Amino acid sequence: MNPETQQSESPYCVKIEIETGQSATVPIAVMTPKQLEVFLTSEFNRLAQEAGVKGVRIHVERAVAADYEQVLREVTACLSSRRH
Repeated sequence: MNPETQQSESPYCVKIEIETGQSATVPIAVMTPKQLEVFLTSEFNRLAQEAGVKGVRIHVERAVAADYEQVLREVTACLSSRRH
């Protein structure tokens, strides 16, 4: 693979904060910076919209790795539980 197209992978976690002040930290799978960007700009926005949550803030930090499908389930559960 060409070094210009290869990106290193890192584990990340996302801290989700809702307007009410409630928060949760969700582990993210090992991803490249581009994969993380796609998650934050498309998948996360879609999940928040489906949950009907507005005013969500997210903070990204490097963290312990998790399965990507598990991440989607945990983000959905977190956002669904904080709709009110």
